[in-house]
Amino acid sequence: MVEMFKLGGVDVTKEEVLKILTKSKENDNDDEYDEEDLAENEDHIRCDNVMLESFLNGFITFNRGQQDPKPGQPQRPEMSIKSHGSVNNVVLKKLKIALALTSEEIQDILEEAGVTITKSELGALLRKEGHKNYKECGDKYARNFLKGLAIRYRS
Repeated sequence: MVEMFKLGGVDVTKEEVLKILTKSKENDNDDEYDEEDLAENEDHIRCDNVMLESFLNGFITFNRGQQDPKPGQPQRPEMSIKSHGSVNNVVLKKLKIALALTSEEIQDILEEAGVTITKSELGALLRKEGHKNYKECGDKYARNFLKGLAIRYRS
């Protein structure tokens, strides 16, 4: 019998999780990933935005538990990749929540990956889309934030 896991609401097998987490090429250059190469590679499953968001929501719930709304307060709308312009901003915010990181800790994580960011720049990345000081999180920050997390948590 195949064992199924819930990945933030998405049913997957252990083998599928391993394929999702498998890097498709040895090269770190994102520009060299080709859709055809990904489709032909049987050892890799492409993680789409729905799966990514489901995983991040499950990660938040796993780390801090289910958050029930307080009596008398309206339900807060959930930040969603579908309704948000930048996937990187949502990933940054959700990982900040899941890992209970402060802004200073995020700055330190980026610093470990070799990127310096000011507190005001970071605040702009964490703002709600539509705010006058909102800034889209570029691939450089997202990639180096994930790299810094790997450095920090694997040490």
